Amino acid sequence: MIRRLIVSYVALVGVALAAFTVPVAFTLTAQLRDDTEESVRREATTMALLLGDGDEPARQALVRMARAYADETPGTVEVVAADGRSAVAPLPPPASPAGDPAIREALRRGVTTVDWGSRLVWGPELVLTVPVYEGRHAVRATVGEEARIVGAVRIRYATADLTDRLWRIWGFRAVLAIGVLAVAAGLGAVVARLLTKPLRQLNDMARRFGDGDLTARSPVTGPRETRTLARTLNQGAERLDTLVASQRIFVADASHQLRTPLTALRLALDNIADGVEDDFVREDVDQATAEVVRMSRLVSGLLVLARAESEVAAPEPLALRELVEDRLSVWRPAADERGVTIVLSGTADDGPRVLAGPGNLDQVLDNVLSNALEVSPDRGTITVRVETRGPEEAVLEVFDQGPGMSAAEQARAFDRFWRGQGLIGRTGSGLGLAIVKQLVTDDGGRVALRDAPGGGLCVRIGLRTAG
Repeated sequence: MIRRLIVSYVALVGVALAAFTVPVAFTLTAQLRDDTEESVRREATTMALLLGDGDEPARQALVRMARAYADETPGTVEVVAADGRSAVAPLPPPASPAGDPAIREALRRGVTTVDWGSRLVWGPELVLTVPVYEGRHAVRATVGEEARIVGAVRIRYATADLTDRLWRIWGFRAVLAIGVLAVAAGLGAVVARLLTKPLRQLNDMARRFGDGDLTARSPVTGPRETRTLARTLNQGAERLDTLVASQRIFVADASHQLRTPLTALRLALDNIADGVEDDFVREDVDQATAEVVRMSRLVSGLLVLARAESEVAAPEPLALRELVEDRLSVWRPAADERGVTIVLSGTADDGPRVLAGPGNLDQVLDNVLSNALEVSPDRGTITVRVETRGPEEAVLEVFDQGPGMSAAEQARAFDRFWRGQGLIGRTGSGLGLAIVKQLVTDDGGRVALRDAPGGGLCVRIGLRTAG
């Protein structure tokens, strides 16, 4: 947004400069051209008067004037008589006067010709040709149509100096325009940062809030609209923080209130089982105990899921491979009891650093590895692979050699309380993958299931990398 504001400021200033500077430059260019043409025309007319006078003193004066003109200006003088020959001995005639259209027009019709050499600005020289009429006042307007044309005077005026002056006119304005645009860009950057500061503060608050910092608030500054938006967002954040805090209190209370009676009930059932000798009664007590154990596991899963939903902690950079190795070292003894091998592959060394909340990845790995170990056959293999996919994502994949899942089962596997038809379905609570999805989503990642090569299931977890 700051870049767009700066561009808009510079564009507006550029349009204003073009509207005021360019017409002035064109006016000065036209004025320079007209002044030069008028000066050359005046000199040529004066020389034509001297040549038309016809006496020797006038001719000598013409020669002196032509030489002085050549010395003091970048112009040269050429004169020609009506018969196409040189009119004054020291002064050169035009080259090929008979084939020169301007000379023919001046000698036959008395037309003054001006040739700048180009229609755009001008060429390398200005060529001005004027006719010479006989008599001391040899000007057609004063002597009438009877005045006889006795020759022509041509001045060739080199335009190199004019071109230099033209470049100075346009160059000065170009440098001035660049300086003004640079100042406008600098001032625009300052103004744009001041204007967007409240928006940056709101964005910072939203980023911190999205990362789990529910105490993030935005300063109420800037224009009335941004102040109103900041107050609205702060009020919403305050209310959400209060609701989440209430949910956390409920989770803590429920954890204590539910686990205590279930523990007492299990102890009571164990005591009853110890004093019962009837096999039928003992079987009923064992079934009740199994249901209590299942209910305790279900309550524990619900509490874990509730904590995952309410306690959204700010993600921190973690070394993914190091964390995976730590959790595998915990699960390998349980796998060795069944002859199951756990293999770690993928990125070598430390691997990527990912963003995750404290304890989230540990719990995700525990749930996924627990499921994989439960469905893996004896002497099977569980493969854990860590890879970097692009500059912004790291991938953690867990492959097992269990019965796998159909496409319909994979679509429902993340639903709460859903249990598949495999080994997990008989003992699980149906909350493990739901907890995994909640924790991974809270950290800005994504999780999906797909068929493993050679059979089994692959749990694919994509995580954000830490810069």
